[in-house]
Amino acid sequence: MWNDVETTQDLLNFTVIADTVAELIIEADNQPISIGVSGNWGAGKSSMVKMIGESLKKSEITKDDKEKPYVFLEINAWLYQGYDDAKAALLQAVSDKLLEETKKRKPAKEILEKVQDFSKRLNWLTVSRILLPLAIGLLPGGIAAGGIGSLVGAVSGIISSVDVESKKEKLESLNAAIESLSPELKDLVKSKETNSTPQKIEKLREEFEDILDKLNITLVVLVDDLDRCLPSTAISTLEAMRLLLFVKRTAFVIAADEQMIRSSVRAHFSNMEINDGLVTSYFDKLIQIPISVPHLGIAEVKVYLVSLFTELAARKKEITDETSAKARSELQDLLRNAWQGGISKAKIEGVFDQKDLEKLREGIDISEQIAGILVTADDINGNPRLIKRFLNAIMIQDKVAKLNGMTVDFNSLVKMMLFERCASSSAFEYLVKCIKQSPDGKPTFLNDIEIALSEGKEPTSLEDSWKSEFITEWLKLDPKLGDTDLRPLLYLSRDRSLSLAAYDELSKEAREILSALSKVDNVILQDLVNRIKLVGEAEAEKLLSRIARTGRNNQWEIQTLVAELHIAEAYPNLGGRLVGYLKGIPPKARKPAFVPHLCSKSWASDLLCEWEKDPNTPTTVSKAIAMKKEK
Repeated sequence: MWNDVETTQDLLNFTVIADTVAELIIEADNQPISIGVSGNWGAGKSSMVKMIGESLKKSEITKDDKEKPYVFLEINAWLYQGYDDAKAALLQAVSDKLLEETKKRKPAKEILEKVQDFSKRLNWLTVSRILLPLAIGLLPGGIAAGGIGSLVGAVSGIISSVDVESKKEKLESLNAAIESLSPELKDLVKSKETNSTPQKIEKLREEFEDILDKLNITLVVLVDDLDRCLPSTAISTLEAMRLLLFVKRTAFVIAADEQMIRSSVRAHFSNMEINDGLVTSYFDKLIQIPISVPHLGIAEVKVYLVSLFTELAARKKEITDETSAKARSELQDLLRNAWQGGISKAKIEGVFDQKDLEKLREGIDISEQIAGILVTADDINGNPRLIKRFLNAIMIQDKVAKLNGMTVDFNSLVKMMLFERCASSSAFEYLVKCIKQSPDGKPTFLNDIEIALSEGKEPTSLEDSWKSEFITEWLKLDPKLGDTDLRPLLYLSRDRSLSLAAYDELSKEAREILSALSKVDNVILQDLVNRIKLVGEAEAEKLLSRIARTGRNNQWEIQTLVAELHIAEAYPNLGGRLVGYLKGIPPKARKPAFVPHLCSKSWASDLLCEWEKDPNTPTTVSKAIAMKKEK
């Protein structure tokens, strides 16, 4: 199995691009720079960003300075998704990193004080943005408690007061409320600064630049997973970055699918008329230098596959770690020179000695055969993450076969899995039908087709659902399956969701359902439930995950729960998954309106019992659960 996480281990010759970007930052010579690393989901953006950071760190080794010129801050925007304020979280991360670096370098006292003051200014922007809306009841979530609650009440009283005496009395309450706050917040609220917000921001940027100059550092902010966020979080993070962008001695490297960010901009400004030019302008003003993660060709996919099989062999102790590292390096050399004449199977085999080659021959054969089809198949399209997940699915089924005592040809398994992953549902169902109708499980209808293709002829007996470029190329792959009993492989693939390794991409039908679910009110619509049944359980599970993200962002409004219940109604097996999401709701966010919807669901009974017994559950919710139990 292969982990699906970002890495600085280069299997795709991305280091060349990472080194180029690092050079751009170095050549900027303390001038501000912002770089966007764009690419589709799973293309390798996260790894590219990490490699850029590593390349910059290597450049520091050659410098004579005792203190490193670059300070790195890695921001995963997806971690801000949910209940926290993404803008405040990012600014706080910058503040914390500067304080940490300042204390480490032990500069003059006035510099430390300047950094501390800068931190307070950032806090003030957050407090001033939240305080007044809270006071006049613009922020949902109930009445604030403690010192903040007193402060909100005092400010609200001042706003609503008419006569002078009443306002004077309220001001005294405000001073008392401020005294009850923590020292840091008290200092912020008592601040005598009267500058306008734009002036405050400009002052903050000047201090930020001055601090970086006095510390003699360039702050390199590596932002990842921005395109995984809901529009509100993505835009909030971009707005926070905009506050500090284009300040001298800063470099922002932002990884995101550009189309996803453009969609977020549109969603964020949905209440305004915004054309394509304005969307482009918004993004282009943030990004000075756009970099695209290269789309993989056959040579890259071939080397990637062999590298993955080599890594697996090392983990199994079939070859040594040294052999694996050496092979990875030589394979990258082949890739760098692929423009001179491609990468043949012989060249790849030449990387290994005879003993190690025997351990890897099967993997090399498979890589040679399927690289082309993994590049051209629409459902994989040379995507590194999908390739890795495809291989993981194969390994799972191979293990299942061995645990069941089944003898399965690995090459046949790979070919069958490829068909299952990339062919249409109707084409797969036709193959299943033919296998089931055959007394020996052999799809003999393939014989004539395979013979015709091997002779360079066009097959004439293809069923309509099989008339596709992918299937034509798939049929040419070895081994031939016309005389193979495919029942064992069909048994292994009976759970298609396992092999598809569903990722967070929705089909057109599912996207339409998602849009419909976002508009439901407070009732279950049977027509919508029926539509969900038609897209299949794997797609329904993706919908459940997508709506759960919305729930975390909107404090689980009742409409979000009802949308999720449509999916559990269509597929009761997913009720347990929904319970997992509901358990993540903070106690204070549990609502009495949830109870009538959940009490009739058997899969929710344990959850309601937990809520009822939890002392942190609001009383209204506990009483609602108790009343339902009595009926």
